[in-house]
Amino acid sequence: MHLAELSARSNLFRANFQSNLIAGLLTVAPLIAVWLVFDFFLQTLSEWGHPLAIGLIDFLEEDFPSLKPALDNPSVRWLIAVVVALLALYVIGAVAGRVIGQQLIYWMERVIARLPAVAMIYSAVKKLIDVVSHKPDSGQRVVLIDFPRDGLKAIGFVMRTFPDARTGEELAAVYVPTAPNPTSGYLQIVPLARLTQTDIQGDQAMAMILSGGAVTPDRVSIAQPAEKA
Repeated sequence: MHLAELSARSNLFRANFQSNLIAGLLTVAPLIAVWLVFDFFLQTLSEWGHPLAIGLIDFLEEDFPSLKPALDNPSVRWLIAVVVALLALYVIGAVAGRVIGQQLIYWMERVIARLPAVAMIYSAVKKLIDVVSHKPDSGQRVVLIDFPRDGLKAIGFVMRTFPDARTGEELAAVYVPTAPNPTSGYLQIVPLARLTQTDIQGDQAMAMILSGGAVTPDRVSIAQPAEKA
């Protein structure tokens, strides 16, 4: 009887431990995901801002020698690089919104256009960002597509529409991003009639993809909307 009681308590402890461990993992998983993305973002900013930060650190060390011990700290240098990169992005954004900035971008794009491989990559990325972030003049950008097979629906972004060269049927180039990393995905050429139109906004679709479906609009339907008479 004593052994049976010990075995029962052992099983109960094991079940409770496993349950609490899983609950803990599920609780911290979103925080870990946020930290990984945030850490990658900061590391990228630090590397990008490093050359600018070096010039600033040299200036500070020359004019303020008392700051040298602090500036020699790798963590301080990393933080300065991140701040400098953020400030540079802010300045670029502020300048880009003005006439002189638009002119500079125009001339930069003309130079890039003379470099075939670079021009192809730059143009593709710019169009992807522009298409995903702006709603088209007609129709809905976010659609549902049968992928990877009929009966299964995936979120897709309509990049453009065009007629079939032989039949004249309206086709759509649909980008189907993968979750939780939307920077990779699949390009599908699909008859426009086979796409399911949605009321999902672009930011809502991106939130669904990044969260693996955990964040979803309250009203989602996979049924084709009724045609207006």
